[in-house]
Amino acid sequence: MKRLISGLVLLLASVSVSALTLDEARSQGRVGETLGGYLATISADPESQVLVDRINKERQQSYRALAKSHNVPIEEVARLAGQKLVTRAAVGEYVRGINGRWMKK
Repeated sequence: MKRLISGLVLLLASVSVSALTLDEARSQGRVGETLGGYLATISADPESQVLVDRINKERQQSYRALAKSHNVPIEEVARLAGQKLVTRAAVGEYVRGINGRWMKK
């Protein structure tokens, strides 16, 4: 039983260590910022999609709280955040332009 628990602990530790980070995904060209305030996948792999889903859920919660506290629509908060995120994207990262196409900064 102790071996099973030890094995599970090691497995879980290795999974969390190997999980894709946002910085890695950006630098690898797997995800990019959009003017809508949300992250999107460029390469349609499952690991990138899991990351994008998690981050977008967190962003939506933050946008919702800001919208409520300032009495503005959540879409407005997301749009303003999107403009800032696209502007702040580093050289070599991807952003989706107003034409809907990905471009490398």
